[in-house]
Amino acid sequence: MVLVDFLRLIAENIWLYGGAFILVLSILVFVHEFGHYYVARRCGVRIDSFSIGFGRELFGITDKHGTRWKFSLIPLGGYVKMFGDTDPASAGHVKDGEDGRPLSHEERKVAFYAQPVAKRAAIVLAGPAINFIFAILVLSILYSTYGQPVTPPIGSAVVQGSAADKAGFQPHDIVLEIDGQKIRRFEDIKREVMVGLDEPRVFTVKRGQEVLDITAAPELKEDKDRFGFRHSTGLLGLISPGNAIDIKSIKGLDDQTFASVDELREALKSRLGQSFILKLDQGTGLGSVKVRPLPDLNTALNDPTSPDYNVLVIADTREDIFIRHNALGALFASVEETVNITTGTLKAIAQIVTGTRSATELGGIIRIGAIAGDMARAGVIALITFTALLSINLGLINLFPIPMLDGGHLLFYFIESLRGSPIPENIQEYAFRMGLVILMGIMVFANLNDIMQLIL
Repeated sequence: MVLVDFLRLIAENIWLYGGAFILVLSILVFVHEFGHYYVARRCGVRIDSFSIGFGRELFGITDKHGTRWKFSLIPLGGYVKMFGDTDPASAGHVKDGEDGRPLSHEERKVAFYAQPVAKRAAIVLAGPAINFIFAILVLSILYSTYGQPVTPPIGSAVVQGSAADKAGFQPHDIVLEIDGQKIRRFEDIKREVMVGLDEPRVFTVKRGQEVLDITAAPELKEDKDRFGFRHSTGLLGLISPGNAIDIKSIKGLDDQTFASVDELREALKSRLGQSFILKLDQGTGLGSVKVRPLPDLNTALNDPTSPDYNVLVIADTREDIFIRHNALGALFASVEETVNITTGTLKAIAQIVTGTRSATELGGIIRIGAIAGDMARAGVIALITFTALLSINLGLINLFPIPMLDGGHLLFYFIESLRGSPIPENIQEYAFRMGLVILMGIMVFANLNDIMQLIL
């Protein structure tokens, strides 16, 4: 998708894409800053303002505690400004009152900078922590009400010439483990392969009654989404369980071609229970996959009155299964999903740092907005799931030890606890300036990435 097409899509769906982006971002900013606010209040710190957005205030109210709750002009973040801070990032502090007099004992008691290092660390940590907690709660509610999407870890077919084919995978192989890590869903296979890129992995599979290990190195592939944003991924070549294949899309079996659908159907019926190669019309060309359709799942091929008369079932399970957990099960499943997303994100970032994965995969607000809009188009459940995923990433990124981020503050507090005294303010000031330059550089690079990939 070129830039003009992208802009046309956004213009035609401005309320959906723009609204979804602002809604998701506002929710996550509120959650993150509320973590800071709540723990700060519990620690006795006075909060001057709580803002969604930056810049000029659009509207707001002041509560009985003197906190100004407001929405500001630029909806790309937010902050909690605590008493005694010269700026919302807590990068500087005042020790005198507005009239130039020293802060009184009572004022110092409610000033953020005057709190013990443990309290300051707890206040700062609360922001990222609540992002993880929020994601776990959202996913728990989804898994206990709507259900968790679970696709059995079965390869219903194997793409010819793929890494899976070369390694010896067969149709109906059940993946039990990857490098010793238990696999419960096909989504786990996709995540491991996608993040691992072309790293050789040991797949423990069950084939009939036999359990065996297969070593496969997925193919490294650079893919594009429908907007044109590029990302690297590992491609194994296992096809997830699906309902069926329309036999009209089949152009051949092994090296045979057929003059009619009826002739093809008869050939399929004679090969049920056997492994063979299907040549499929994929729209952009022919693709070949190895299958082993089972006879008891394809009885409709003998019944011209059946709606599945022209359907070849290649797996003994459906692709879309939603498991509705009880409250405790939903909690465990959501924690597991959060851990998987966190570790996968950290591994992808490490790959960018080491050069294994291209830095062009860093996306900015354009990409986030595009994905948010697409999720909104897909439905409320997809948008809620995306919000939880983004909350995990927001919490994780804020823990990075970069000055200006929460992780940078926590690093300073850790050093302070070892030294027994705060780092000198002039050093902190230089560090925060450096952190600002780093963050601005990353933001500019990420957003230029988005623009360049839409243009090129």
